[in-house]
Amino acid sequence: MYNDVAYSSSYGVEVEFEKYQQSYVAEVEQSIDFAGQGHDFFIRVKADELVGSCNRQLGSLEQRCVLDLGCGVGLMSRYVSEHFGELHGVDIAPGVVERAAANVPRGKFQLYDGRRIPFAERTFDAVFAVCVLHHVPPTQWTSLVAEMARVLKPGGLLYIFEHNPYNPLTRRAVDNCPFDADATLLTRSQSAALMRSAELETAEARYVLFFPWNGSGFRSIESGLRWLPLGAQYFVSGRRAR
Repeated sequence: MYNDVAYSSSYGVEVEFEKYQQSYVAEVEQSIDFAGQGHDFFIRVKADELVGSCNRQLGSLEQRCVLDLGCGVGLMSRYVSEHFGELHGVDIAPGVVERAAANVPRGKFQLYDGRRIPFAERTFDAVFAVCVLHHVPPTQWTSLVAEMARVLKPGGLLYIFEHNPYNPLTRRAVDNCPFDADATLLTRSQSAALMRSAELETAEARYVLFFPWNGSGFRSIESGLRWLPLGAQYFVSGRRAR
């Protein structure tokens, strides 16, 4: 649950994100207030998961170039940009791209048409899409993941972070959030299958956000539960062949 990106695209999805630019965080906060944590907490946890996974699989990140697809106003980029040598973000909404640039001075953000990522093949060491796919019609999932894979360097990693549809609190948050009115949730196994369809080898697949509380103790407990399909969200990473 707790999506970071209200994503609208030319795939035919209409999420009027620009209309909600100023109220976005407030709307999301309202949809998750039962969890007892603010939106920022859940973004930080996912940012830590992304950076940690990249460290494990890529080693030093200081020279790595990454892409935040469906970056929104840069909420995720803000927490991961300092760990990478270069961070880019793309989104289809002009207003949110401008806000992302203001929120993340180290990042480079631009518009795209929702179909073709405006970069050449083999540009990025990692591409991540955080709570984006559930706003895209299922018939377009395969082509979107293939396009993200296209811009990966050999050995590069693609990350999909999504809501876990098996978690009842996740479904409650999605049902209460106006930005998720169009959502079609996908399972971790579906995300892994999309990786395979793009000829990526599954690298890591983990459930996350079991506990909405701060503290290293809770994170340690979660580390032993990553196989259990009860976390509020999950991520799957796939590696492009070298």
